[in-house]
Amino acid sequence: MQGSAANSVVRPEDRQAVYVFEAPVRVWHWIHALSIVVLAVTGYLIANPLPAIGGEASEHFMMGNLRMIHFIASYVFGIGFAVRIYWGIVGNSHSRELFYLPVWRGDWWRNFWEELKFYFFMRQDAPPISGHNPIAQTAFWLFNVLLTLFMIVTGFALYGEGLGLGSWADTWFGWVFLWLGDAQNVRMWHLLGMWLFIVFAILHIYMAIRADIMTRQSSVSAIISGWRTYRKVK
Repeated sequence: MQGSAANSVVRPEDRQAVYVFEAPVRVWHWIHALSIVVLAVTGYLIANPLPAIGGEASEHFMMGNLRMIHFIASYVFGIGFAVRIYWGIVGNSHSRELFYLPVWRGDWWRNFWEELKFYFFMRQDAPPISGHNPIAQTAFWLFNVLLTLFMIVTGFALYGEGLGLGSWADTWFGWVFLWLGDAQNVRMWHLLGMWLFIVFAILHIYMAIRADIMTRQSSVSAIISGWRTYRKVK
């Protein structure tokens, strides 16, 4: 089955290149990453405003511009994720790995523990897997799905405050305040989500580079070209 092959072990001596990440997935990955950077920088400055600048306020609308950039990036972030969900439906089997964890499969758990051994330097090489390995798949599901959804609903709930009662954002996301409490609580949870994204990004970059150096399979170049390549066992 196509779906069950997503995390299947492949033999490097038999297949030297596998097309994994389709163009829409790769484009979304980089747009998603860029929007997170913009949102994190502007969000931090919104939470920790810069000192006031002397002179006419209309000539120094820095914080207003930062908020506008933050709002634009949030639309890119949210719309991009909606498009990614669509492509997870119509794309190849690897495009769906982001949205589910096949915990009912024995081979997924075997690869999970073997990958964990590799991360803890208990084995020299990781199992050659065509798509995301189980640990990476779990991390992406937690951060690129659950945390992304959390940031979207809390962010647009706060955005609805500025638009006012009865606005589309207030109508769609006003329930968040009933769930998390007042606006200050929502802001703090939203800010915590930003820091979690930053920690995830650092670990993700480290693990991707580490995989390229220490394993027989490409990682960084795969999200650029779409092809995962394998080096022969020496």
